[in-house]
Amino acid sequence: MNFAGVRVLVVGLGRSGQAAVELLLAQGARVCAADLTPPAGPVLERLREAGVEFRPQSPEVFREAHWIVLSPGVPADLPELEEARGRGARVIGEVELASYYLRGPVLGITGSNGKTTTTALTGHILRHAGIPVQVGGNIGIPACSLVASSRADQWNVLELSSFQLETIERFRAHVAVGLNLTPDHLDRHRTFENYAAKKARLFETQRPGDHAVLNRDDPACAAWARRTPAAVHWFSLRGDAPEGACLRENTLWLGGRPLMPASDIPLRGLHNVENVLAAALAARLTGAPAEAIAEAVRSFPGVEHRLEFVCRVRGVEFYNDSKATNVDAALKALQAFEGPLWVILGGKDKDGDFRPLREPLRQKARAVLLIGAAAEKIARQLEGAVPLASCGTLENAVEYAFRRAVPGDTVLLAPACASFDQFENFEHRGRVFKQLVASLAARSAAEES
Repeated sequence: MNFAGVRVLVVGLGRSGQAAVELLLAQGARVCAADLTPPAGPVLERLREAGVEFRPQSPEVFREAHWIVLSPGVPADLPELEEARGRGARVIGEVELASYYLRGPVLGITGSNGKTTTTALTGHILRHAGIPVQVGGNIGIPACSLVASSRADQWNVLELSSFQLETIERFRAHVAVGLNLTPDHLDRHRTFENYAAKKARLFETQRPGDHAVLNRDDPACAAWARRTPAAVHWFSLRGDAPEGACLRENTLWLGGRPLMPASDIPLRGLHNVENVLAAALAARLTGAPAEAIAEAVRSFPGVEHRLEFVCRVRGVEFYNDSKATNVDAALKALQAFEGPLWVILGGKDKDGDFRPLREPLRQKARAVLLIGAAAEKIARQLEGAVPLASCGTLENAVEYAFRRAVPGDTVLLAPACASFDQFENFEHRGRVFKQLVASLAARSAAEES
């Protein structure tokens, strides 16, 4: 794609938007950038120095554009965008833009939960097997930022969200992985069917000769097999994928042969066994040998903010699962513990139904500590199942739990909500949680000395 001299509007100036601006400038485009709020001073200064005009987001800005590149956080169905498409403007996303220039094959991973762990693990396996790889996408490094370092002999392993996939056209994953599909982001996609259709784009844009790795145990995910021209490879926790990857009698199998005992996986929870199966199968399709896959899984350190052990203070363990931004992710976190738990829930509601949490919380939790904008809704849906404490902030919740917990208890941050009501993102929320726990540990040590 030749953007030399072409005027392009980039909407949204988070990390992905800034990366899109930089790539377009490198291609010789004339770039205008827009956002609902001006970016931070240093970002705005860099834009000005590069000759990029910044304008507040308005209908007029869209009317002047013939090419529009969206950051993932910008809904693709804004009225201004529909109008722009109607007059012939091209509207694409940051991942689609990156695909025009990204060298080397792509391994794309999507699903409602487990994407980040599976993406990081797949990259870890490929590196351990000596296969050139770089990792990015929704995991933190925008796809556009990977273009300069991409090579024809190098795999690009990308975590891909529904927000990124709804704007792809020509983007192609040579290996596409579908982990699971449960309701999420319904505040943006409105219906589960619409959300599923956005995810399905990863498989629809594949070609014959490509590979689709799908979860046979998840009916919605398995249905993507009918929407891809790629060869389908299955993984299953129920042993239903003998030629793919499956769990049988506490042993992981890959390609019809034993790979490793499930007990060797250094991650908590059955859902992480599922993530390992998907990563192992995807890595095998890139040429990684089974022995290297097993060795890499055993040495995988995990991912920050995903069932991350923080520390033990006076016999009470603290776990950070800030990445549990929907109900299904919170359920998986609960399944990873026997109890007793003090569970911190709340944040920005994504039109979630919190009632499926009632029974596991009744069985395992001493109490639920409610924070953020969704606290009242969660309280209504959990009332009667478990003791509830309205804490308001994360700091209050951590302090409340610690004052009442006894040795052997676990304090678990698994919010089941987005973080944007009180934090910049889930990473920020997780870091604050860890800082609060570190302060508790320091205070306890001082009291004991």
